[in-house]
Order: sequence, then structure tokens, then C-alpha cells
Amino acid sequence: MEHAENRMGVLPVPRLVISMSLPIMVSMLVLALYNIVDSVFVSMYSEAALAAVSLAFPLQNLMGSVAVGTAIGVGSLIARNLGAKNRDGAEQAASQGITLALFGWAAFIMIGLFLSRPFFRLFSDDAELVEMGTVYTRWCLVASGAIFIDITLERIMQATGDTVHPMIVQLAGAATNIVMDPVLIFGLAGFPRMGIAGAAIATVLGQHVSALLSYLFVKRNPYVTLKPENRKLHVQTIREIYAVGLPSIVMQSIGTVMTSGLNKILVAFGMAPVSVFGVYFKLQSFVFMPVFGLNSGLIPIVGYNFGAKNPRRMNQAIRTAVSIATAIMCLGTLGFTIFPDFLLSLFHAGEQMRTIGEHALPILSLCFVPAGISICLMGLFQAVGDGILSMVVSLTRQLVVLLPAAWILARIQGLHAVWFAFIIAETVSLTLVITLFAWEYRRKVKPLFK
Repeated sequence: MEHAENRMGVLPVPRLVISMSLPIMVSMLVLALYNIVDSVFVSMYSEAALAAVSLAFPLQNLMGSVAVGTAIGVGSLIARNLGAKNRDGAEQAASQGITLALFGWAAFIMIGLFLSRPFFRLFSDDAELVEMGTVYTRWCLVASGAIFIDITLERIMQATGDTVHPMIVQLAGAATNIVMDPVLIFGLAGFPRMGIAGAAIATVLGQHVSALLSYLFVKRNPYVTLKPENRKLHVQTIREIYAVGLPSIVMQSIGTVMTSGLNKILVAFGMAPVSVFGVYFKLQSFVFMPVFGLNSGLIPIVGYNFGAKNPRRMNQAIRTAVSIATAIMCLGTLGFTIFPDFLLSLFHAGEQMRTIGEHALPILSLCFVPAGISICLMGLFQAVGDGILSMVVSLTRQLVVLLPAAWILARIQGLHAVWFAFIIAETVSLTLVITLFAWEYRRKVKPLFK
């Protein structure tokens, strides 16, 4: 354990942030790439298939929200325990995380089996679209055990200072998905032509490869051991995990409500705007995923040094992360503004999709920089165990501001005005984040200087 403690406690902070975050950022970029490639192959199969995958995103996002939110709580508790030199507490948190992941899988088996078709019927009466969406979603949700286990194990590794092995895990899973996508969708190399079901199965195969590798790497981790006796539910540990994890789950699940609500607004203008919105989410992930990776590297550093009562290193880490995130987001804004036509062409966009998308993408990209700053500042809330503040920000941004603004703009000005709701929401969100950050800093960090 000493090596990991020394690294997060004494390594020069800018170098530490980069060394901790860079492997995660690379793995997140690969994850974004394979999400884009997945949609590209689906769009080659049919435009209806692309629309089905776009409509399926909220349920996939809900699943990811539960998996990631729980894992964030596990990782935060492990990092704080390691900083306080409490290895037993860290190991208890890690083992409880695996148990909670299995409960999450059980819940999504039920959702996949019984709610997939009713969900798609909320948006369309098109039998082909509903069938495609139902098949795709059932495969992804019923076989979701791998993603729950993989994400939990990756967060355990990151919390101990190991960010290289999670990168390898993501690379392996993404490579599996990218290779198997065309094989299963179009029936290459002797496989049957499976269409949209093939896209789902390729995704599931990639997740299982990642989960297996994660398990093998965690078994060799010298800082945290998964002990069978720690797997029995422990109320206090679960309470501490979900003090951070539950707000994270709610925060990310709000994206499901927001996306579903916005799809409902957009579908009134036809399926092309829904497809554009789905394509935007795939493309923006290529910009946002590295920043989320940066945040994933930042949280254990801040959490460890909070546990070790070293506020100066916490400050340095947050400043470094904000600077890097701002640079990444500026590049993303330039790309979306200068090359919208090229980006849309990757998805075989028709004339109507291109017309809508060329207007929408530059507007939406104006949100990138404030969003990047907000993501890094909210890392403090999760690192010190106050994830509820992140939840408040997300609720305000997506439900209180974004959806009502989009609905009003759609009614008053039409489709082209809807995209400006994102700018309004992000401006309000950043203002709230800065206010809450200042309050949290005075309450939790400033007393450590004494």
C-alpha cells in the first residue's frame, strides 16, 4: 500500500494529475470512439436502426448511471480510507461494491425483460422501429452484469492509484466491440447477418472481455484484496458508499429523463431531429469522455489528500484539472464549429439530417467550456463525500432549466431554437457550481489549513 500512498500524497501535483488521469482519458477516448463506430455501423444498416439506437440511449444511460454512480461511491470511500491509512475499511468498501454490482444487474434484467417494448411505444407507433429498439435494448440490459462488474473493478483500481490497467481493460473491450460490430451486424466471416441484434451482442461481448480482465487485474492489486468475508452486506459501509454514490446515480440518471423528454419534444418535428440529437450525443462523448477521465483521476487524488489533511495539494490538483479541461473543451468547440458537415457525414446523414445538424452542432458546442469547468469543480463534492451537491446541480441544469427552456423555445420559435436551451442551462449550471464550490470549500477545505 505504501507505493500508492506515496504517489498520491507526495508526487508533484501537476505530474500526478496527468499520470493518474491520462490512462483514464485514453480509455475514455477509446470508449467514445467505439460508441461512435457502433453508431456508424448501425447507420450503414439502416436509418431506422440508427433512430432505434438513439431512442435506446436513455435506458442504456440509466443502466450506466447506476453502475457508475455506485462505483464512484465505492472508489471515493476506498481513496479516503487509504489516505487515512485504513486498509480494512478500503477492502470492506471494495467487496461491498461487488455485491452491490450484482444487485444492480438483477434490477436491469427485470427492466430489460418487461419494460423495453413499452418504453419504445412511448415514442413511436412504427412497428419496425419498436421491434428494433426492443431487441437492441433487451440484449444490452439483460446481459448487463459484465458492465456492472467491470465499472466497479475499474474504480477500485483507480482508487488505489492504478490507472494503467483500467486503460488496458477499456482498450480490450473496445477492440472486441469494434471488430465484432460489422461481423455480427452484416454477417461476415461465416456469422449470420443479425442486424441491430448483432450491434447489441458485439457491445455485450466487449463488456464481458473488460469484466474478465478487470477481475484478473484486481486479484493482483497489492493495495486492496477482495475478501469473501467482506461480501456480506454491511449497512454502515453501504451508507457511506451511497452518500456519494446515490447522488451520482440520481445525477446521471437525470440524463435519462432529460434525453427522453428532449426526444419527446424533438419527435414532434420528425425522426431526423431525434437522429441528430442521438448523433450529437455520440460525437460530444469524444470531447466529454476525456474530461470525465480527467475527473476520474482527480477524485482519488483530492479524496486521498482530504483524508491525509493536505489542502494545498487538493487546491493544486483542482486548478490543474480545470486548466486541462478548458483546453480540451476549446478544441471540441472549434471542431464542432468548423467541421459539422464532416462529422455528420460519418453517420451517413441524409439531406434533412445534415440541414438540421449543421445548424445544431455549432450552437451545442458553445456549452463545452463551461461544462468542462463544472465537471472539475464538482469533483471536490464527490471526493470529500458530499455528492448531494452534484445532484443538486444536475437536477437544476437538466430538469429545472434545460427541459422547460427547450419546450418553450420549441413552442415559440420552432426546432432551430431548441438547441439554445443547452446554452441557457449550462450558464445557470456553472453559476450554481461556482457558488456551491465556494461554500463547500469554506466548510470542508479551509479548516484544514489551521
